[in-house]
Amino acid sequence: MKNILLVCLSGMSTSLLVQKMEKAAEKNDITVRIWAVSEAEAHNNFAEADIVLLGPQLKFKYKEYKKMLGEKPVEVISIADYGRMQGEKVLKWALSILG
Repeated sequence: MKNILLVCLSGMSTSLLVQKMEKAAEKNDITVRIWAVSEAEAHNNFAEADIVLLGPQLKFKYKEYKKMLGEKPVEVISIADYGRMQGEKVLKWALSILG
């Protein structure tokens, strides 16, 4: 099972995207754990995550997170996919990165 962590400023808007991603996973019979946290709580969740996806509002933190997490994939969700809550698209993108 893959573990996908979404991080945003408060964890609220990404929670909506998590719901869309979970529905897409269920629809496509994909076993995955997806959860969202605020930036303040993120460091307590990194060990459980296979990939960390940052909300577009945290794009400025990308290099910091990438350096902190080393080999673990860190990506910024596209603002278009985030704004449109494209759960299925974001899920497939994350899984493609994980291979």
